Amino acid sequence: MSRPLADRLRPQTLEEVFGQRHLLAQGRPLWAIIKSGRIPNLIFYGPSGVGKTTVAGIIAAQTNKRLHRLNGTTASLSDIREIVSEIDTLTAPNGILLYLDEIQYFNKKQQQSLLEFIENGDITLVASTTENPHFYIYNAVLSRSTVFEFKSLTTEDAFQAVTRAVEFLSRESGQVVKIEEAAAKRIAFSCGGDVRRAINAVEICVLAAPIRQDAILITADLAAELTQTGGMKYDRAGDEHYDIVSAYQKSMRGSDPDAALHYLGRLLEAGDLPSACRRLMVCACEDVGLAYPQIIPIVKACVDAAFMLGLPEARIPLADAVALVASSPKSNSAYLAVDEALEDIRKGLAGPIPRALQNKHFDGADHENKGQFYQYPHDFPKSWVNQQYLPDSIKNRKYMRFGDNKTERAFSQYLESIKR
Repeated sequence: MSRPLADRLRPQTLEEVFGQRHLLAQGRPLWAIIKSGRIPNLIFYGPSGVGKTTVAGIIAAQTNKRLHRLNGTTASLSDIREIVSEIDTLTAPNGILLYLDEIQYFNKKQQQSLLEFIENGDITLVASTTENPHFYIYNAVLSRSTVFEFKSLTTEDAFQAVTRAVEFLSRESGQVVKIEEAAAKRIAFSCGGDVRRAINAVEICVLAAPIRQDAILITADLAAELTQTGGMKYDRAGDEHYDIVSAYQKSMRGSDPDAALHYLGRLLEAGDLPSACRRLMVCACEDVGLAYPQIIPIVKACVDAAFMLGLPEARIPLADAVALVASSPKSNSAYLAVDEALEDIRKGLAGPIPRALQNKHFDGADHENKGQFYQYPHDFPKSWVNQQYLPDSIKNRKYMRFGDNKTERAFSQYLESIKR
């Protein structure tokens, strides 16, 4: 009884695992691999509380290999050497299965120490990580492993976990435990796809619930009181952070103010004011740009106000700015133009600056054609004169292609008119 309910209720078979039907439904690749009993090196990637450790435990129970468990946050090279020392001994005649939780915390040297043994099959690696393995796991380990992505549970899956937890507690305690449907739905919704969180919430509710008519009753009000904190996952250094800020900017770019405000809310609820402001400024410049150039100082003023006010009031000017950016006409013409110019520069297509534009007014004695020959545009009608500004090697290059919006059409027509 001292162990958490989520651990006591941990599934022992694949059929008992909540969610992950895309991996564990009969006939799916991971299901077939586990049922075959011939386990290759596996990496399970996904958020916490979705069954990665549970499935690894089921695999370990079905293999005849010597099982070792390590956690990347605490394990060291000496732990790995100790495991390796058992290879080809009587304690591990059929090889070793190493379950390595949080492998992203293993440094490169620790991961490299496993390579020889996972390649020749002496050690079968089953690792789990909450971070994108292509960013956090050494490429040589990845190339010898198969990655399976675990997903957050749906509310329906979490609801099933809640009802099973209530039934389990009833059997375990010998006392009737009941839960209102609205309470079960509340817990399932608030867990944010984390089954461990949902089950532990049931346990807390049971401890706090009153006994009515010889039964423990979990009411909707009690569930709401004990699950006030939302189930939103967020880690400023992890994948969830980058997913949220990506969705935030793409929603503004895609002219969906409702979605943009939702993701703004997620960032602010996590207290990540800098990311909310930085992506907002980027979007104003990159995605609205010349279609509505006045937006840039407006958004900058809102960002300044947000930092001056701090949270929670910062949400007000930021909501104004996010709604404005999402609802404004879009153009990335200047963004594309400067990137094209940078591409030429990185290719070496720069060349000497034309003599007329150089910041010098003296020619050496050996210079045959003395004089700078710069023409001051304001000395000419409409403040424009035809002279070369780009280097000779790219003098005819065109970077700027104006977008089809009212403001940029006006800019384009103005430039055409002064050059006629």
